[in-house]
Amino acid sequence: MNRKSFLILGILVIALGIAVSSAAFTVHQTTQAIVLQFGEPKRVVTEPGLHWKLPILQNVLYYEKRVLNLDPPVESILLADQKRILVDAFARYRINDALEFFKSVRTEGGVRQRLGPIVNASLRGVMGNATLASVLSEERADLMLQIREKVNVEASRFGIELVDVRIGRADFPDEISQAVYGRMKSEREREAAEFRAQGFEQAQRIRAAADREATVIRAEAEKEAEIERGRGEGLRTEILNGAYGRDEDFFNFYRSMQAYEQALSGDSTYMVLSPDSEFFDFFSAIKQPEIK
Repeated sequence: MNRKSFLILGILVIALGIAVSSAAFTVHQTTQAIVLQFGEPKRVVTEPGLHWKLPILQNVLYYEKRVLNLDPPVESILLADQKRILVDAFARYRINDALEFFKSVRTEGGVRQRLGPIVNASLRGVMGNATLASVLSEERADLMLQIREKVNVEASRFGIELVDVRIGRADFPDEISQAVYGRMKSEREREAAEFRAQGFEQAQRIRAAADREATVIRAEAEKEAEIERGRGEGLRTEILNGAYGRDEDFFNFYRSMQAYEQALSGDSTYMVLSPDSEFFDFFSAIKQPEIK
């Protein structure tokens, strides 16, 4: 073979490789595919692995098999008890008919535009017949089941199945929230004032009982003290009387010495008394020394 033949063979091999690579496509286990020919669907491939198509003439469009998220806008709903709340819900769906999905919405962006209003309409229809207590209680699960069943009726037209619907957040509008907060604050302040008044009243009762008990205890103690003091004074008088009966002169001398000690124990020793005062009887009884 000459050089020209090798060149032709190489070109044929390259062309064959390009044709084979453009004819083969791989479907992952988490995806499904639709083979299109000039924009028209020819077949749906759901099995994972290597598959074939006509090169150049056909192309492949892939869709997820996994659960996809849908987050519709926040919806304002008037409940059966005339309370308006803002509901932020989210949904989970799965594409179970890729061909129908392609014919109706084509892309995930398209299903968000079509399915979001359906979810919100179902929310309004179901929750409009419910009360706020049921929305905030265990009955919410039943409400979500009803919403999912209603949405699935509409979603089947798009080749999808709604797996789950949940309320992420259900709040009052800002003006209602402020009014509710104000009522709650006023109620708590009223309860706090009642608790303070009850506490003050109880404190007054406890304080009065304690003062009364202290007065009683103090009176009893003073009574006991007076009794003991009287007994002590009686015993003291009895002892003094006994001492006076034994030696009258010595007793008078002893009492006078005690009086002198008390009178002369201050800072000043000056006393203004009459010379013949009985207070200094014992001083005058002392013999004066003779002056030579």
